Amino acid sequence: MRPDWTFHTVDSLTKVFADEPPRPAAAGASLSGFLGEVLSVQIAFLPPATESLNALPALRVSLGGAVAEHVRLSTVELVPATLLAFDGHDEGYLRDTPGLYPDLLRPLGPEATIPPAIGYWRALWIDLCVDDEELAGSSELTVQLSDAESGAVLHQTTIPVQVHPHRLPELDIVNTHWLHADCLADYYRVQPFGEEHWRVVDAFIGAAAGMGVNSVLTPTWTPPLDTAVGHTRTPVQLVQISHDGGGYQFRFDLLGRWLRLCVKHGMRAVEIAHLFTQWGATATPAIYVDTPAGTEQWFGWEVPATDPRYRELMAALLPQLRAYLAEHWSGEVIFHISDEPREQMLPDYRAAREVVADLLDGALVADALSDYAFAREGVVDTPIVATNHVGEFLAAGVSPWVYYCVSQHRDVANRFISMPSLRNRVLGRQLFAAAAPGFLHWGFNFWNAQFSLGQVDPFTDTSARGAFPAGDAFIVYPGEDGTALASIRYRVFAQAMADHRALQLLRDLTDTETARAMIDQDGTLGYDTFSYDSEHYLTSRRAVDERIVTELARR
Repeated sequence: MRPDWTFHTVDSLTKVFADEPPRPAAAGASLSGFLGEVLSVQIAFLPPATESLNALPALRVSLGGAVAEHVRLSTVELVPATLLAFDGHDEGYLRDTPGLYPDLLRPLGPEATIPPAIGYWRALWIDLCVDDEELAGSSELTVQLSDAESGAVLHQTTIPVQVHPHRLPELDIVNTHWLHADCLADYYRVQPFGEEHWRVVDAFIGAAAGMGVNSVLTPTWTPPLDTAVGHTRTPVQLVQISHDGGGYQFRFDLLGRWLRLCVKHGMRAVEIAHLFTQWGATATPAIYVDTPAGTEQWFGWEVPATDPRYRELMAALLPQLRAYLAEHWSGEVIFHISDEPREQMLPDYRAAREVVADLLDGALVADALSDYAFAREGVVDTPIVATNHVGEFLAAGVSPWVYYCVSQHRDVANRFISMPSLRNRVLGRQLFAAAAPGFLHWGFNFWNAQFSLGQVDPFTDTSARGAFPAGDAFIVYPGEDGTALASIRYRVFAQAMADHRALQLLRDLTDTETARAMIDQDGTLGYDTFSYDSEHYLTSRRAVDERIVTELARR
């Protein structure tokens, strides 16, 4: 029997499972970073043994110290996961059996109380973000957990805090995690681009920015992604197209509103929805046109990519779209042809590209793919390469954008729920070491079944009806009030981007090799080589910070 409560301070790279005592933090027990950086730590707790829920009190969390007002508290919630890893997976997974896994971060309310639960480990997640320069320096954060009814103190700990009086630079690479505007409309059951939808889109673009995302997939027309042949997704088309029999007319009012939200949240780039269907570029996206008879779907799976009617539309639309963006958007514009074409699809991809090649002259065109033939033959200007296929590109002297998703499940970084958080965090260092210009992930909030054959409840289905390892399809959950709820993976990915930004600053203060040397792992810095020691990440990041402070003091 357990007569007493058990508490451990746990670093942000440890996942607290319900049935397993977590490893107490060592170096990770302190919070250290720069102004404006979100620093995280956890308090794990196990209640005394009991057979009655009424015998356990709710826990009240109290904070003390100069930085206490800058803390946000969340409980780490368990989510169901059925597909955790494919057969024959590598050893870099925490578990591979279906069950309940720690992932969702649910903010604590104003009362900061945690309801009781019998017999399993839980965790309190603590985020600290200090923007006030007057609070920079060394301090302490006191965390107290007490009986919410009697007030009796059950646990108190003091966490050292070090906030360096400097700010990290903006991320200097493109970081995009595709926002699915239709999934927001579907989940919240709101009219696409009605006022309530706009409110939710605003909140989720803001949430993406909080993870270091600086480029937004923009649904000029409904993006033709993960859609079964012959099926369509809920239309979310920002470009209003009409045809009265004499030619096309376009309105960009909705697009303009979208761009203003991107400016509001500090985005540096917008990505135009793919011009052709996924996995081969054989057909056209679902595009709707207002006619005297009403709104009609004029394009889609039934219209081939090379159909002259589509060329006619693009010849009218793309010049006007580019002109509008040039006038109303000061950041980068990224065009996509088709997502994830494979080697045998090269002829179809080439044919589709030719349909619009002259209309995209001078534009940045980038696509996720893995076969080097697309780059070798000059068919794609900016390849975005899967991290497990990047070796051939690097060997050819090209350090491309990279991406990972469901297929990058062996020996490389990823963010699956069943993976240790360090396998998520290492990406920031890898992108810096490889001088990658950008990173892409397809699923910020894909709350659909595979091929978009229906919607799922992300609180009960984390695998797109068993198609993808849990966590691949989304990294945020839908809050009841139309805001995004973060996950552990969201917070850790933000830390990965902060690592990249710290290395940028060190590079700018010294040189690239000095910065790279701070993250060297046995002389290798590949996408498939990284440490599984969480203390390594925490202590090496502190070393980077200390070197930055030293270099700044010399100036």
